[in-house]
Amino acid sequence: MANSTPKPKQTTAIDHGVGSRIAFLRAANGLSQSALASALGVSFQQVQKYETGKNRVGAGRLQAIAERLGVPVSSFFDPEPDAGADGGPALLRVSGALELLRAYNQIADDQMRRDVLALVKSAARLAQARASGEAVPACAGQNGVAPSA
Repeated sequence: MANSTPKPKQTTAIDHGVGSRIAFLRAANGLSQSALASALGVSFQQVQKYETGKNRVGAGRLQAIAERLGVPVSSFFDPEPDAGADGGPALLRVSGALELLRAYNQIADDQMRRDVLALVKSAARLAQARASGEAVPACAGQNGVAPSA
């Protein structure tokens, strides 16, 4: 009878999931693999192996990673929201999304934040209108944004 349990040191789908969450959270924090490795006292190659699921992450090391990334250990095991849900990590994997969020987070003035959000929402509406073949309003400039007064 074949034994279906993995060998003790063999990685599993859970290890791959934990690794991909480490990679995502590391990038979301603006850290390189080298910076995380230095904080943990390991090589960047070791961090690469964790992130790709080639090496398992021990409990103590996972706790250290969580502390450095400012998240609870449970965040490495939480189910990832569907891409069709209201966003979550899948949405943040869109090219430029993290950069936009970081820049937005650096704006201290609440009114300016609301203005930036309104601008981005307007740009999204214009992009949707263009994609669906709708006419873009005449007041919009050549790039789809209303000219400054």
